[in-house]
Amino acid sequence: MDKRIETKCVQAGWTPKNGEPRQVPIYQSTTFKYDTSKEMGDLFDLKSSGYFYTRLQNPTNDYVANQICELEGGYAAMLTSSGQAANFFAVFNICEAGDHFIASSAIYGGTYNLFNVTMRKMGIDCTLVDQTLPEEELAKFIRPNTKCIFGETITNPTCNVLDIEKFARLAHSHGLPLIIDNTFATPINCRPFEFGCDIVVHSTTKYMDGHASGVGGCIVDSGKFDWMANKEKFPGLTTPDDSYHGLTYAESFGKGAYITKATVQLMRDLGSIQSPMNAYYLHLGLESLHLRVQRHCENALQVAKFLESNDKIAWVNYPGLESFKDADLVKKYLPNGSCGVLCFGVKGSREQTEVFMDSLKLATIATHVADAKTCLLNPASHTHRQLSEEQLKEAGIAPDLIRFSVGIENADDIIADIEQALSNI
Repeated sequence: MDKRIETKCVQAGWTPKNGEPRQVPIYQSTTFKYDTSKEMGDLFDLKSSGYFYTRLQNPTNDYVANQICELEGGYAAMLTSSGQAANFFAVFNICEAGDHFIASSAIYGGTYNLFNVTMRKMGIDCTLVDQTLPEEELAKFIRPNTKCIFGETITNPTCNVLDIEKFARLAHSHGLPLIIDNTFATPINCRPFEFGCDIVVHSTTKYMDGHASGVGGCIVDSGKFDWMANKEKFPGLTTPDDSYHGLTYAESFGKGAYITKATVQLMRDLGSIQSPMNAYYLHLGLESLHLRVQRHCENALQVAKFLESNDKIAWVNYPGLESFKDADLVKKYLPNGSCGVLCFGVKGSREQTEVFMDSLKLATIATHVADAKTCLLNPASHTHRQLSEEQLKEAGIAPDLIRFSVGIENADDIIADIEQALSNI
C-alpha cells in the first residue's frame, strides 16, 4: 500500500526488524569491518553492496536519503554535506570540461556564483536565462554540448514559481534531463517528478531540518531519464569508467546509474558527505515536516496580507496572494500552499529599509531561511552581494527587496513585531 505523504514523513526510510532500535540508529564510524580481503575487494569493485568508508556512504545517511526519496517519489537518493554540494554534484555528475548547461537566472545567489564563476573555471559553461520566456525563445539557448537544464520550484529570494512542465518539455525535446531545486516548496507542497522533472535537489538545511541545527543537502533521481537513449551526450554514464576497470554505469546499474556514479565517483573523489549526526538531526526534522510546512504557509499568508494592506510597504510578492502575477502556476504546481518565505520592499530610502530591519525584535537578521524561527535579510546587501547591479537586475532582485522567512511562532506576534518596526520609519 502506498502511504500518504504525512505517514511517509514519520515512517519512511527506516523499518526496524525484531529487536532493532525504533529510531534511526547513528552509525558514528568512519570505517566498517569485514572478515575477508575478498569481501572488501568486491565492495571496491562495485560487485557487491555495503559500507567500507563513510566518505562514500554511511547507513544512517542512506536511511535518511531513502526517507527523502520516498517523499519525493524518486528511485534513488544520496545526502551531501550542503545544498550547495548537492547542486554542484547534480550538474557535475553529467557535465565535464567543454560542456554547457542552462539555468534560470532567478536562482539563489550562491548557486548563481557556483554556476557563473566557479564552474566556468572548470571549463563548464552556463547560460542564465529568464525563466518567463516562451519555450521557443528558451530553445535558442540550447547548444550541441548542452547537458541539462536547472531551475528552482520557488525562486530564492524572489519567490516566483517555475513552470516545470514548460522546462521539462524543453529539456526532453532536446534529450536533456531537468534538474529542479525543490528546497522552498518541499515534497509536501510540490513533487516535481509528477510534472516531468528528472532530478530533484534540496538544501536540507532549510525546511527539512527546520531548526537550523545541521547543514546538509540531498539529490534524488527519478530513475526515469534514459541515459542510453542519448548515449553520446552523457559519456560519463554510458561509456566505461577506467577507475572501475571499465565498468559502464548505465549498463551495470540501470535506473540507479546516476546516483551510483555520484556516490562512487564524485563522493569518492570530492568527499562532500553529510555527517551521520547531521543526517540524524535531519531525520528528526523530517518527521514533523508536514506539520511545520502547513504552519509556515498559514503564517506567511497572514503576514503577506498584512504587508499588502500597509501604506508603508511599496510592494509584496508571495505565491499565496490573489495579486500574485502567476496565479495559474500556483494553482497547477502548489495547490496546497507554497512556502513560508515572502519578499517585499519598504517605501523610502535604503536607510529606511535598514532602520526597519534593525528595529525588529522577534524576527532576526540572519543568513538563513526556511527555519522554525522568523528571520530576514536584504539579498542585495547579503546573500547576493557578489552580484553586479546588472546581474541583480537579471535575477530580478530589487535593491530594496527584503527576504522575510516566516517562522512557526504565533502569526499575530510576528505581525505585531513588523508593525512596531514600521512605526520607526
